[in-house]
Amino acid sequence: MKRPNLNFPRLVSLLLACLATPLAHAQQATFAAASIRPSQEAMPFGRDGKTDVFPGSLRMQDVTVDTCIKWAYGVQDSQVTGPDFVRSEHFDITAKAEGPVGDDQLKLMMQTLLADRFKLTFHRENKQTKGYELTAAKRGPRLQKSSEDAEPQIQNTATGFIATATTMGELAAFLAAPMQTPITDRTSLVDRYDFTLDFTPYLTESRQAMKLNPGMVIIPALEEELGLKLDLRKTDVQMFVIDHVEKPSPN
Repeated sequence: MKRPNLNFPRLVSLLLACLATPLAHAQQATFAAASIRPSQEAMPFGRDGKTDVFPGSLRMQDVTVDTCIKWAYGVQDSQVTGPDFVRSEHFDITAKAEGPVGDDQLKLMMQTLLADRFKLTFHRENKQTKGYELTAAKRGPRLQKSSEDAEPQIQNTATGFIATATTMGELAAFLAAPMQTPITDRTSLVDRYDFTLDFTPYLTESRQAMKLNPGMVIIPALEEELGLKLDLRKTDVQMFVIDHVEKPSPN
């Protein structure tokens, strides 16, 4: 039987061309319109401002570049390193897509916005550090499942926070900011939950000590009120290292 005459170099070239074609013609995820202005009003009790997500649009109030990076790239506060202004300068951002799109696409659009308007460039590097693991306590979690139409949100209050339609991964990311340490979700809980946490019963007379070590309040409150634990472990963390960033270009 005669074997076919295969031109392997040409076949490889054609295969690579076929694989490259979708990437070459892929449309960049970009907002149809976006406005970035200095923040007009500070959000009460909110270090990360307020982010409202709708199908095809995004409204962020009193947010920092750090807030935008965390939302767009799914990283925690302790993973981001860069100049001081990424946490000190606050902005109001309104952005719209050409039509209805989901959260994942909006996050890709925010990544493009950060590159275009803030000139953000970065690289990632691994670092071994101490971090917390979020797990269920011995008595089990005390959480209420959200309704299907509930809007995902975590909102700070004067004495704690209120969460609706929140995953354990989102809770871990939220707690990582005040704890100033990476937190990994190890609860194996996959639903969205509604819960309220009030730190008042766990505050000592020394508020200054609590500010220096938020874990003194957060860790016991989580276990007693929500049935969740934070355990300190050594872990490998991927850092988000900002190489270059600028204040936003004018609208």
